[in-house]
Amino acid sequence: MNDINIKSAYHEIFKSYDNPSLEHHINKIIELDDYLPYSSTFFCITNTQNLTFEYVSKNMRSCLGLDKSLFEEHGMRYFWSRMHPDDLEKWLQALNSLMEFTLNEIPEGDREKMTYTWNYRFKNADDEYVNIIQNTSPLEFDTNNKPIIGLAHYTVLHPDINLQICASAKRLNAHNEYDTMYFNNFSQKLISDGISNRERDVIRLLVLNYSSKEIAEKLNISPNTVDTHRRNILKKLNISSTGELIGMMKLNQFLI
Repeated sequence: MNDINIKSAYHEIFKSYDNPSLEHHINKIIELDDYLPYSSTFFCITNTQNLTFEYVSKNMRSCLGLDKSLFEEHGMRYFWSRMHPDDLEKWLQALNSLMEFTLNEIPEGDREKMTYTWNYRFKNADDEYVNIIQNTSPLEFDTNNKPIIGLAHYTVLHPDINLQICASAKRLNAHNEYDTMYFNNFSQKLISDGISNRERDVIRLLVLNYSSKEIAEKLNISPNTVDTHRRNILKKLNISSTGELIGMMKLNQFLI
């Protein structure tokens, strides 16, 4: 797909109804960037209404070898032009599905508690396609409570890592833990389709070395229910122990 036609083909993703201002909030984030160390992650403030980047952190150069001014000047269309052409359609399907899910399934008052993750390949300054895992949290909504301005973190991984294009949506619960509300793999399935969203949350917390009791508290379920999920996960993935599960997931965290 020609990246110039992305907005028209998927107009529901980008259609907005007003022009909110986050000048103060953005200025404070820019101040914070001066104190952050260089790393394999950079962040941007994205505006899907105007197809612009309100801000791009200095780490973009260390991550991709590209000058952030290119993206601040030319916006999202330039960003799209550097995405791998084989990933564009799947990425758009993922983005469209996340937006439809949010508008149809998430109450308006809960949308500020959401965070979204997806991935794709991106051409760096050496004309090499690297993997990017993007996590975006909404900062501002239009008059229809549709998220249009977000804080996006981009983690850059080695091109030899074979990532399938996945998308997930999580909501912060009353215990300040994320509940998986949506997950889909838009490429070849790497783990069983039978893994539920709740089981994904259990897996994610097991990888962080939480006990069944601690997981139960975070997800507001009983320890017995956590243990039942653990047994079902092992059975569905045809593995014999939690240690084997954790080892496998640490190599495939993008799936969780």
